[in-house]
Amino acid sequence: MPANSHKPLLLVDVDGVISLFGDGVDVRTDGAWVMVDGLVHFISQAAGDHLRELAHDFELVWCTGWEERANDHLPRVLSLPGPLPVLTFPAAPATAAHWKLGAIDAHAGPHRPVAWVDDALSPDCHEWACRRPGPTLLVPTDPARGLTAAEAGQLRGWAAELRAEPAAR
Repeated sequence: MPANSHKPLLLVDVDGVISLFGDGVDVRTDGAWVMVDGLVHFISQAAGDHLRELAHDFELVWCTGWEERANDHLPRVLSLPGPLPVLTFPAAPATAAHWKLGAIDAHAGPHRPVAWVDDALSPDCHEWACRRPGPTLLVPTDPARGLTAAEAGQLRGWAAELRAEPAAR
C-alpha cells in the first residue's frame, strides 16, 4: 500500500470535473485554455484550488481516460503536487460494468475508503459503491461547472466523518 494509505483515496476524473465542457460553461471564470493532444480544454482553476485543499485529507489519484497525460499537463496548470498516481484502464474491460471499476478495485482494494468525483457515474457505479465493503462516496459533477465548492465541501465533510469514526468506538 502507498505510504499515505491512512488517508482515503480521492479518485479524480478530468473531463467534466477539471476540464469543463457543454452548454453553460462560463469561460469568464478563472481557468486556462490548455492544448492536450491537439484538443483545447478549458481547465477550471477553482477545481485546482479545491483539489489542493482536498489533498490535506485525501490521497489524490487520477481516474481518467487521460491516464498519464493528466500528469503531463495538469499538475503544472493547477499548481498541484505531482505527479499523482494514475489508474490505467484496459483497452477492453473484463466486465460489462463501468469501464473504470476494475482498475479502481485493483488499486484501492475492498476496504480502503474511496471517494470518486466524476461527471459520468452510471448506475453500475452506484451498485458497486453499495456492494463495496469499504466506505465509499460517489460525487457527481455538472460537466459545465466541474468540481465546485459544494462538491469539495461534501468531500471534506465525508473525510471528517471518517476521521471521527475511530474515536466513536
